[in-house]
Amino acid sequence: MGSSPHVKFLMMVSRLVVDNFFGVFAVAVAAAVVGRAWLIRPEEILDQMLTLPRVYVFLAVILAAALEKMRRMRRLRDVYLVEYGCFRPKPCYRTPFATCLEHAHLMPYLVDEESVAFAMRLLERSGLGEETCVPDAYHYMPPDRSLKASRDEAELVMFAAVDDVFAKTAVIKPADIDVLIVNCSIFTPVPVFADMVVNKYKLRSDVKIMNLSGMGCSAGLVSVGLARKILQVAPAGTRVLIVSTEILSSQYYVGTERAMLLPNCLFRMGAAAMILSNSPSEARFRLRRVVRTVTAARDADYRCVFQEEDDKGNTGIRLSKDLATTAGYALKNNIAAFGPLVLPATEQLLVALSLLKRRLLRGRAKVRLYRPDFRTAFEHICIHAGGRGVIDEVQDGLGLSDDDVEASRMTLHRFGNTSSSSVLYELAYLEAKGRMKKDDRVWMISFGAGFDCNSVSWECVKPAGDADGPWAECIARYPVQLPEIDKDIRTTLASTVKVWGDEFRR
Repeated sequence: MGSSPHVKFLMMVSRLVVDNFFGVFAVAVAAAVVGRAWLIRPEEILDQMLTLPRVYVFLAVILAAALEKMRRMRRLRDVYLVEYGCFRPKPCYRTPFATCLEHAHLMPYLVDEESVAFAMRLLERSGLGEETCVPDAYHYMPPDRSLKASRDEAELVMFAAVDDVFAKTAVIKPADIDVLIVNCSIFTPVPVFADMVVNKYKLRSDVKIMNLSGMGCSAGLVSVGLARKILQVAPAGTRVLIVSTEILSSQYYVGTERAMLLPNCLFRMGAAAMILSNSPSEARFRLRRVVRTVTAARDADYRCVFQEEDDKGNTGIRLSKDLATTAGYALKNNIAAFGPLVLPATEQLLVALSLLKRRLLRGRAKVRLYRPDFRTAFEHICIHAGGRGVIDEVQDGLGLSDDDVEASRMTLHRFGNTSSSSVLYELAYLEAKGRMKKDDRVWMISFGAGFDCNSVSWECVKPAGDADGPWAECIARYPVQLPEIDKDIRTTLASTVKVWGDEFRR
């Protein structure tokens, strides 16, 4: 039975009062002060000021100016996202499921039939579509895992993303970049990726460069946090270029261990570039909050995403069967720090009351803690498209609707897991659909090896004029209906996971 209009109205009024308590209190105090001051005539105030010694007035002016100067010097600058761009793969890189199956059957000396069957079952349930793309190296039999293939892939995806972001910001040229941050987790050549970008775009000789590796799918938002620290204290007008990617060519696993076959099935080629600045000029989003939580102190979390060799000496990334659960635990810890910074006072009050109730009724009754509604703080949520299980875990944990996670699921379906760049493909989806409005708030969530969880919040300053980006040729077809996993498939999948878990424990 729904609430009456009167109850809804009272709830709305109470929410407004609680969320704006300090504002209401300040207005009341200001009104009281003005009321008292209204009784004093202006002539009396002027007479009292004229009776003061001039040296006191002079000192007061100097002190006020000094305090204002100190306030401006100590205040951290705001950080803005000027523009972003994403790599848009051509159809020639497409790898439908039939192609994956055909290649596997043509390479029996690398992968046995049982592993092929496992990989195909996983693909069918992964949430990936038939248009995801892999690099040229994956189209060879056997896959080309050479250094040259990896360099070629890096140049293709990174330069395309950087070209896209500069094309969108006609005002900013490569020579205007002051700081460059590039992240790629596994493949790190010499010279590093940052030097490749400097060489390609002929950046200035005094540009500050940083190259991050080994941080997994969260590296993109980690880079945003690093850029924020730099821009908050840098001179006004400083610009930072961030490039996020993951290079797959050299990382194709050719063994038979199922826990290490997963990256072959889930990861796809992609890259994104961002230009951040501490000047609001030409800004599209304002950076609000950045919170990173690391759970590497727990052994299970530390080994959840782990690069190692199998018993035959084949190198690959082992993904734990508890990946989704680990992500949920990391998200819970991240929310504990992030929630108080972004949630309205109403939601925080409800959480506090449920905690108090649990404490008072300890041992007498089981009290379920209130789950805050983050949709009161954000209009859009971009969950890292790490896999169907990861999105499901976050959706269930936060109580989100299917509409809330649409951008994440559609990005996974169209582009696959593009690692650290995935949240920007999701932002591009929201803009391509025309859903981003001025003052809308966006929450980006990413997970990475270690294990860590990152939350970044943005506020839209200016929606995109031409928002197609990487979705230009397919946005009209989305959202698509994803296949449900029926009871029989769930039983098969559960038995597969059990066997996988037994192998992992051995």
